[in-house]
Amino acid sequence: MSPRGTSLVLLVVTLLTPDCVAAGMDGNQFDMCVTSRRRVADLSNQNLTSFPLHLPNTTEYLDISHNSIQSITTQVFPRLPLLCFLKATHCGLRDISPKVFQHTPALQVLDISSNKLTIIPDISLPRLTILDLADNLYQGYQLPECFQNLTNLQVLSLGSKAAPSVNLNDFKPVMNIPLQHLVLGAGVPWQMYESGALGMLSLQKVSLFTNFCGRFSVFDNLLVDLNVTRASALRFVTVFSDDCNVTDDPFQILKAMPHVRTLTIENTWLNSSFMEKFLKNVWLSSIEDLTFVNITYNEDTPDGFQFHPLNHSISLRSVTFDTVIHYQYRYPTVNISFKYASNLNYVRFSRSGMNILPCKLLSVLPTLETLDVSDNLLSDLGFWWPSCSYTSVFPKLKHLLLSKNRFRSLSFISGRTHEMKHLESLDLSFNSIYLKKRCKWPAHLIELNLGNNNLGNSIFKHLSPNFQRIYLSKTGITAITQEDMSRFPKLTHLKLSANSIQVLPELLDAPNLISLYVDQNAITSLSRHVFGGFPKLQLLKAGNNPFICSCDLHWFLTDFNKSLLLIWPLDYLCSTPKQFKGLPLSEYKTSVISCEIWLQTTVGFSVLLLVATTFGLVFYKLDGVWYTKMLWVWIRVKRRGKKRSHLVKNMSFSYHAFISYSHQDANFVSSELVPSLENAGFFLCVHERDFVPGDWIIDNIINCVESSYKTLFVLSKHFVQSEWCNYELFFAQHRAIDIQEDSLVFILLEPIPTDCLPKKYLRLRSLLQQQTYLEWPKDERKQQVFWASLKSMLRMADKSVVLRDMAVDLADTAILLSNQIRFNTLYD
Repeated sequence: MSPRGTSLVLLVVTLLTPDCVAAGMDGNQFDMCVTSRRRVADLSNQNLTSFPLHLPNTTEYLDISHNSIQSITTQVFPRLPLLCFLKATHCGLRDISPKVFQHTPALQVLDISSNKLTIIPDISLPRLTILDLADNLYQGYQLPECFQNLTNLQVLSLGSKAAPSVNLNDFKPVMNIPLQHLVLGAGVPWQMYESGALGMLSLQKVSLFTNFCGRFSVFDNLLVDLNVTRASALRFVTVFSDDCNVTDDPFQILKAMPHVRTLTIENTWLNSSFMEKFLKNVWLSSIEDLTFVNITYNEDTPDGFQFHPLNHSISLRSVTFDTVIHYQYRYPTVNISFKYASNLNYVRFSRSGMNILPCKLLSVLPTLETLDVSDNLLSDLGFWWPSCSYTSVFPKLKHLLLSKNRFRSLSFISGRTHEMKHLESLDLSFNSIYLKKRCKWPAHLIELNLGNNNLGNSIFKHLSPNFQRIYLSKTGITAITQEDMSRFPKLTHLKLSANSIQVLPELLDAPNLISLYVDQNAITSLSRHVFGGFPKLQLLKAGNNPFICSCDLHWFLTDFNKSLLLIWPLDYLCSTPKQFKGLPLSEYKTSVISCEIWLQTTVGFSVLLLVATTFGLVFYKLDGVWYTKMLWVWIRVKRRGKKRSHLVKNMSFSYHAFISYSHQDANFVSSELVPSLENAGFFLCVHERDFVPGDWIIDNIINCVESSYKTLFVLSKHFVQSEWCNYELFFAQHRAIDIQEDSLVFILLEPIPTDCLPKKYLRLRSLLQQQTYLEWPKDERKQQVFWASLKSMLRMADKSVVLRDMAVDLADTAILLSNQIRFNTLYD
């Protein structure tokens, strides 16, 4: 909730502020520069005696606090080019070598407070924005000259219990750097402050942690210089010790400091007599925001606090009392005219032990818009005290903060809010709220915070349809439905952090929703359709959920606008599967193809089509059709051969040779080759006379090749152009492989260059290169040698060659016998 009307975004995005430095820079300040939690190295309380040597060079945050590291040297300090946050507190550091940070150019935050440094180290880091050197042991506040290179420095914290004075030129190196916040002191009194030491600086806020008791002249000189700096915010921590007797008016100069708008007093003992003097100076000054933190109040005057009327306009708009202790058995007595509070619009009383609201003092403030009484002991009847009259209560109150008290009945509270005619927001977080009766909320109340109350899913039934901002963090909600959302048509901000919600339903519809918090739940995935119901969404916090890194999150990682996410990518980690546990979602990589089924189908079909097209083109270019046809015929031959192998197993060859030739070479075959061989007693198979009429040509070719001892190929340019010659060569080649002998004889009528052979004749090329062939000579003398060689090859089959008629009769007889056997078996 925003007590001063500050937007929700500014409240939740709390990174490192100047106040964090004075408090020791605790918390999650590394959010400001760290991009991944995997780049965070927390080595605090590890009993280290030196810097670790093997840190990843991607480390961005390093905490080595509470170890025993006495020095930092260039030899032991690791090279960390991406390091932006270094915290080394409570290590006993005594020495830091010059240029030790030369290999950490990205360093923005350096916290080496609470050590034993005897001198302020040389630090030259142009990107450094926050430097904390408080609580060390250097003898003075003299800054090294290299500090003039810290051009981006915004926050500087210095403090040493061994530094008793501030000299004129101590801060000269940073005089041209506009600091946002300067923190000085270590709680010990300053013996001397040389005028002008701080006057040369340009400051926005100054925090002084030192005791000025008995040295109010030093305090006066300091305030004069702070006025010169034009600082708008002053913060004094332990400005007076508990035993200090303040008789003077040390804050009298406040009236002459027109630039100061905010004043904070911390850790100080204050009595009623001092308060009268102090508030008089505040009333006459330009201060608008006055804060007391952790103070002890004592009434040293018999009538308590008495504030006498002043004829002066009042600038004060805000008063805060945070942690007030008083050692007396009655409530403090405060006597002040309401006209001095006529301009107050913000009042806070927290951690004061209040159990009854001083209704006559607070409830009648005419301009009060925000009342914060959180962290007290108030209950339902303690705040709405029965003895108080509430006929005209809180005439302009808009924001009421009742967090961390003892309120219980939501229905009772809802009824009493009708008395506050302008109330817009109510904070009831961290109470003991229970749901029993129906609630009746006023129409003007638009914001309710019920965080950290055990309420459950039924809480939505007890809320008003006029609510625009609902905060239900850690309230035991396990599910949210469209019925719940439909109750709040004006809803703009919804906070459901730290519950047990597992799923955000896809049908949720909140057309006006601007911000949604669902972090620290049990959500494993975020559906695209959920956010379709949030057209105006500007801020989403969904970190620290057990996300399942799978295709369900692919759209979220690739399509969702990450500028809408709060603390991205630090709080967004994979929980399962095991191999991705702890991996930031920003580093989880998955492809569209692996997650979209329709795209997988499209790409697969496209690739398959491309492969098929490529294969088809290659198949066509390499005469795959012809080879396929040959393969099919060869398969048929093999099957046919197996069926009839038992019939012809012991048969001899019918011919010495089958002659394969092109019809354009028929003259050579009929006039030279056939007469010469048949006259010598050889049986030849020639397709023109020996093919069986009516049979398929290929069957004739196969029968003749298988019935011949050799196959003579008459090679010429006409042969390689003949389709049927191709078939004859193909089957003869495979027969030669089957019977594992050389049954091919090549007769070369004319030279055939191998480059003129078609691609389908790759086998013929290799045969002509590896196998001896007979070349038909033109010289008649050489022809006699040709015939002798050819006849000698064919005579080797004389013992195996029989008359064709005998072979045919034998085959026919075998077929008849087979048919007779089947007939007898059928009719027996």
